[in-house]
Amino acid sequence: MREMAVLNDTELEKLQGLSETEAAERLGRDGYNELEADRKTSVFRIVLSVLHEPMFILLVACGTLYLVLGDLREASMLLFFVFVIMGITIYQENKTEKALSALRDLSSPRALVIRNGQRRRIGGREVVADDLVILSEGDRVPADGRLLWSRNLSIDESLLTGESVPVSKSPAEGVSGEMPRPGGDDTPFVFSGTLVVQGQGICRIVCTGVRTEMGKIGHALSSIREEPTSLQKETGGVVKKVFAGAIVLCGAVIVGYGLARGQWVNGLLAGITLAMALLPEEFPVVLTIFLALGAWKLSRKKVLARRIATVETLGAATVLCVDKTGTLTENKMTLRRLYDAKSGLFLDVKKTSPGSLPEEFHTLVEYGILASKKDPFDPMEKALRELGVKTLEHTEHLHDRWDLVEEYPLSRELQALSHVWKGDEGQYTVASKGAPESVFDLCHLEETRKQELSKAVETLASEELRVLGVARAKFKRESLPGNQHDFHFEFLGLLGLADPVRETVPQAVKECHEAGIRIIMITGDYPSTARTIGRTIGLSGPEHVMTGAQLASMDEPALCEAVKTTNIFARVVPEQKLKIVNALKANGEITAMTGDGVNDAPALKAAHIGVAMGERGTDVAREAAGLVLVSDDFSNIVEAVRTGRKIYDNIRKAMAYIVSVHIPIAGLSLMPVFLGYPAILFPVHIVFLELIIDPTCTIVFEAEQEEPDIMRRRPRDPDKQLFSGKMLMLSFFQGLSSLLIVAAVYLIAVRHFGKSAEGFAEARTLAFVTLIVSNLCLILTNRSWTESIFTSMRQENKALPYVAVGAALLLLAVLYAPYLMSMFHFTYMHPSDFLLSIAAGVATIAWFELVKLSMRKRGGHLAQI
Repeated sequence: MREMAVLNDTELEKLQGLSETEAAERLGRDGYNELEADRKTSVFRIVLSVLHEPMFILLVACGTLYLVLGDLREASMLLFFVFVIMGITIYQENKTEKALSALRDLSSPRALVIRNGQRRRIGGREVVADDLVILSEGDRVPADGRLLWSRNLSIDESLLTGESVPVSKSPAEGVSGEMPRPGGDDTPFVFSGTLVVQGQGICRIVCTGVRTEMGKIGHALSSIREEPTSLQKETGGVVKKVFAGAIVLCGAVIVGYGLARGQWVNGLLAGITLAMALLPEEFPVVLTIFLALGAWKLSRKKVLARRIATVETLGAATVLCVDKTGTLTENKMTLRRLYDAKSGLFLDVKKTSPGSLPEEFHTLVEYGILASKKDPFDPMEKALRELGVKTLEHTEHLHDRWDLVEEYPLSRELQALSHVWKGDEGQYTVASKGAPESVFDLCHLEETRKQELSKAVETLASEELRVLGVARAKFKRESLPGNQHDFHFEFLGLLGLADPVRETVPQAVKECHEAGIRIIMITGDYPSTARTIGRTIGLSGPEHVMTGAQLASMDEPALCEAVKTTNIFARVVPEQKLKIVNALKANGEITAMTGDGVNDAPALKAAHIGVAMGERGTDVAREAAGLVLVSDDFSNIVEAVRTGRKIYDNIRKAMAYIVSVHIPIAGLSLMPVFLGYPAILFPVHIVFLELIIDPTCTIVFEAEQEEPDIMRRRPRDPDKQLFSGKMLMLSFFQGLSSLLIVAAVYLIAVRHFGKSAEGFAEARTLAFVTLIVSNLCLILTNRSWTESIFTSMRQENKALPYVAVGAALLLLAVLYAPYLMSMFHFTYMHPSDFLLSIAAGVATIAWFELVKLSMRKRGGHLAQI
């Protein structure tokens, strides 16, 4: 590591950092700033996973049995289908892997770097050696580096050292050599993955990726494994129970065949066929793919799901608690009104001549700028700086050459900050700004004066303006006090800043109300400002506002009662968000909470759905949240709820289809046992049906469009099981109707063609084609539980045509290719036979379409079950 020099404030302004070309060269040389990623799922590992699947074991058992019987043709056909199923599995795994990989890339920590003299927010993995990185409270350090400049910087290094107490950091001259081990106070070194808990700093990166201290000790932070979601646990339990039942029935069929007919080999084939027919191995596949791809689709809508379980919870949200600034508003501040405390005059900035400002307001703007950063990032400070440059550029009120000596930051006790500057004559000038009541407190104003100024504050707040107070002080001693209160401040006036409501918000709020979702606005602004914003966006009950002071005085039962009817909380500090969340949860609400700061993290973690702001949020807030808004827009949260509801809907449709389609397959496998007939379905038929079922439930239903009324329903009950009794009953009757009609076709065909080998083959062919048509009809009817099959067919589903055409071509192949006809034990199908099978297949879902029609006429829908 080369020797580095410490920077002063003047040199900070001139920092250039790397050029984009230099950064690209280092990235190519050293690679991305990330630890070794998890091994991607290789084809070999996928094959191994398939080998452990019960369906594969049953197929191998059937193939082995056919080989023992000397039927090489049947055995080879089953082996072929094994490879086809492996191909489908590889495709599904690859699609899921790509989605999860993209999500990992999006969820990597961010870094604010200086390149080409400009500040840029980039992904943490793109940081390279010699990058200049700006560190602020709440940031994760992206890589190992050395400080060039800092102010009150403290970092939590417990991830590396185990020490829970944060350590202070300060730059040092002439440091060279290798990066030391972490730990110790007042060192100039910062380490990847550690957390900035206070202050600011600028560091030059020395090591990235596996060369960092984090990389050396092998902490794989990028490979956090998720616990199974409640849906995955529920479906896993169902699969285990069904599998156990399938094994019992399989044994019963084998014993029944052996004892009643003396056909142990045929009994074994029939038993294995039944087990294959009953096994719903698609359940876990559907959940994995739907939730992973759902999270990926959310990311394309500028909402990053950091935890897959959040996607599952979205559709159940009953309350959205949102910040005002930057979420409901644009977070683009402009100075609209000024108030001069000395003259008592208000000024409408818009009505002043361009580039001019009345003399009475020069000092107010001057000290507002001095209480801000020289190169501001905060929107309010940017607005102040912009006004000052336009109106005070050629006056004595701008002080770009002054040196910042000390900064007194905001605190929980005092919502105001102060900057101490050393002027040209060596005198110290202090500028303070913050919440008006905090600045009043700093100025030690008398109660009557506070009341007079509070009226001015209310006037500005009633115009939807964010209000800040400004004060100044002079100081001559060399040693600065440890507290802002020790300065003798003079109150100068008020700044009224406007942050317009986003255009999309009123419509999004209306959609939430229609969807049965309550919106609660939480802001640090004044009640009058919050009330006006509430009316503008269409909040319910905007006149009823609760302040942070009122909230602080309430006990838990009183707060639980208050949050039932209060939709606006004003003058709230971040710590109080946790109280609001806990009160809502105690009332049984499924709560989503937005936040961006370090102090918001507890509330984000406590909420059922924590939503961090991606643009202005800290890394701590992002890590605590389940969702991250890439664009801090309230309408994106509403879109996420819509997508979450659609994903849950489509999972239920896929599950209903899986249950219903297995009933006729299982029934046809059992029929010969009771009737004494030859087997209707052989393992090869089950595998053929799986080639339709698997792509259908994992591709077709995943790609299905949302129901028209999806945002006009009440939120779903999170305690309601996916496999509710009503849903299972609905699926059972769908499957039963298919079974009864297919069985009727088979029995009528047997009666017509006779009980010869040829007659049974004719009946099997007709029944199988009817079953395929019924299967396709079940797909079409389950695409929508509110619209008719004809309406849903007009809605685009890119995967459906491929599945339908593929199934038709495969069916034609097994019906008319002599080799396959023999393999499937089929006979030639006449056109009239086709018409009969199609009519019978369509009839299997006619009753369900009538039920949907009846529900629509009564104003309900089956999606409510």
